[in-house]
Amino acid sequence: MTTLRSLWVWSSNVLLILLWLPLLALIRLFDRDPARYTTGRWFRRLGAAMTRVNPFWRVEVSGERIEDPRRPYVVVCNHQSNVDIPVISRLPWDMKWVAKAELFRVPVVGWMMRLAGDIPVERGEQMSRARVLVAARRVLENRCSVMFFPEGTRSRDGRVYAFNDGAFRLAIKAGVPVLPLVLDGSFNALPKDSWRFGEPSTIRLRVLPPVETAGLRSGDTAALRDRVRGQIVAQVAAWRGVPVEAVDALATVTDV
Repeated sequence: MTTLRSLWVWSSNVLLILLWLPLLALIRLFDRDPARYTTGRWFRRLGAAMTRVNPFWRVEVSGERIEDPRRPYVVVCNHQSNVDIPVISRLPWDMKWVAKAELFRVPVVGWMMRLAGDIPVERGEQMSRARVLVAARRVLENRCSVMFFPEGTRSRDGRVYAFNDGAFRLAIKAGVPVLPLVLDGSFNALPKDSWRFGEPSTIRLRVLPPVETAGLRSGDTAALRDRVRGQIVAQVAAWRGVPVEAVDALATVTDV
C-alpha cells in the first residue's frame, strides 16, 4: 500500500510541476515588481499544493500572524528533510530561498526557482557566500523576505545542529528583524535515499515572534544566532515532551 500511495503522490507532483511551469512563466512575464513578488508567491503555492495532495502528511501551521507580507524579514528555520520546503510554502507570503546551486540545475524545478528569484549558493565557495549576502540584501531592500536554513544541511538524526552566522549577520547589517520558524515531524516523512514516503505523520510548523535587530552591531551576531537557535530548540523539545538536551545536538557534544 505504501508503494502504491507513493507512486500516486509522485505522479501527482510531476503533474502539478508540469502544469505550473507555463503558468509561472506567464506570471513572470507581467511581474514588474523588482522582487518578483507575485511570481515567487505563485511558486510557493506549488509547494503548498504538493502538501495537500499527499495523504501521508497532516500539516499543522501555528504561531505569529504576519500582518504585512511586504515587511522584510530574515527568516530562519531548522531543517529535517526535503519535505520542509513544501511545508514552509504553506505560509501566506513570499520569501526568496537561499538554496544550494545544484537545485537550480534541475530541469523544470530549477527553472522555476530562477523565475521566482531564489538565490543559489555554491557550497564551499567563500566568494559565492559573499555574493549570496549581497543578493539577499537587495531582496530585503525590495521589501521581500529571505529564507535560510542556518544549519546548512538536513539534520542527521532529527536534532538541531549548529547554526551558521550568515543569516544573522545579514539581518543586523540590513537592519531587519529575524523571523524564526520551527519544524518538527518531517524527519521520517520522506526517508533519505528513498522515494517511498514514511508512515503517515503530523508535521508541525510554528512561526515564532520576530526578533528585532535595531541597535545591534556585527559583534552581536553570535548572541543573536544563539538566542534564535535556543528558541527553536526549546519549541522542538516542548513538542516532543523531552528535555532541551535531547534535541540540542550541541548540548550532547558539550556533555561528552
